Amino acid sequence: MRVKRYIVDTMPDAMLKIRTDLGSDAVILSTKELKTGGFLGMFQKKKIEVIAAVEKEQVQEAPKAQPEPVVTAATPVPKKAVPDAYRKSSQAFAESMRQALAADQPAAVSSAPAAVSPLPEEEPFVPEVDRARLQHVQAPAATVASPLSDPADQMSEQRLFEELRQMKQMMADLTRDKERAELPESLHNLMNQLKSQGIEQPLLDQWMDRIVEQSANLESMTASEAKLAAKAQIEQFTDSRIGGGIAAETRIVYIAGPTGVGKTTTIAKLAAEQLFKYKRKVGFITSDTYRISAVEQLRTYASILGVPLEVAQSPGDLQRALQRLSECDLILMDTAGRNYRNELLVSELQSLLAPLEQSETYLVLALTSKTEDMRTITDHFSKYPLDKVIFTKADETGSYGALFNLLQDHPLRLSYMTNGQNVPDDLLMPSPDFLANLLLGEILP
Repeated sequence: MRVKRYIVDTMPDAMLKIRTDLGSDAVILSTKELKTGGFLGMFQKKKIEVIAAVEKEQVQEAPKAQPEPVVTAATPVPKKAVPDAYRKSSQAFAESMRQALAADQPAAVSSAPAAVSPLPEEEPFVPEVDRARLQHVQAPAATVASPLSDPADQMSEQRLFEELRQMKQMMADLTRDKERAELPESLHNLMNQLKSQGIEQPLLDQWMDRIVEQSANLESMTASEAKLAAKAQIEQFTDSRIGGGIAAETRIVYIAGPTGVGKTTTIAKLAAEQLFKYKRKVGFITSDTYRISAVEQLRTYASILGVPLEVAQSPGDLQRALQRLSECDLILMDTAGRNYRNELLVSELQSLLAPLEQSETYLVLALTSKTEDMRTITDHFSKYPLDKVIFTKADETGSYGALFNLLQDHPLRLSYMTNGQNVPDDLLMPSPDFLANLLLGEILP
């Protein structure tokens, strides 16, 4: 048995080569798609590996005159796909015919098949092959799909675009690093300080680019001038992201968040603020019946503050609790802390939240959490509309960059921060000036 391997662009090319080399009795053993060439894994060309075999080698016979091929229902192959050997033989025969006509040799003309002429560029060409063998050979070609219809090809294109995007970003980063190397030492120290606070590179680049653009004497900038310039950028960033406290027209405040961030204590602080500062009549609702002593903790705060408390375990309970607290100016609802990775638990919590025209939903996050955890928590709890965010445990960390990263990525407004467990004292309503000084290390929370 004679076995031969071919690397071709298309299956018609393979069939013609197999017929030429091995004869009409050859069979295809296997086909496989390959990728060749390219640079750094990109711009690779697709090829097809075809393994063919013949039982015994055929004796090549002298070519005989063939009658005009009959065009059948076989799929036409455009002339552009015909191998060079066929194209060259067609051109050579056409040239010989022209020479014969020019020399006025009728015999040559009469001996030529009438249908043979140079193939026009748009005319389809069907090679003469055994139809039974053609069906056998073409069968594996079904596995080679169009680049637009093959999901693997689409994924390959997506990977190519992603690699190009990464290369473009890498070049931009290299250019920026080169430019940053020429900045004064004061700005380098400022960048290092913001990085140590956890500010991510895209936000840091945004602030630094504006500082460079707006600085008149960049080369001689002192450390104090660099901090003032950074403070201006931080204040501008946070100015539109400050949500203030609970609005005067708000009647229901839903408090949501993961486990262990201090939601219940924060609710007690908010109630004290509304009672003593704004003289509003406050009521409590809790749905946190899963945590041991959770209801008793809020009941203790309710007793100290002198506010009514209702317990709701279902949407029906919630409606009845709202009716019983209808005389209150403001109702604060404590929801159960949920594992944000558990979709079922988060969806169960969502069933208890019914945002109304005069309601606000607050997400409570701990500043001791990592930026990525904050993003994931916010994404999961965003299944119901979130209005504002409260950051707790500001006194338990010295890094505040995650706060700014989250405000950059999500359309949340910062309303409150807590810096301790004392009720009602450890509750802050941050301003742009406070946040800028906190990030630059000028004050402590």
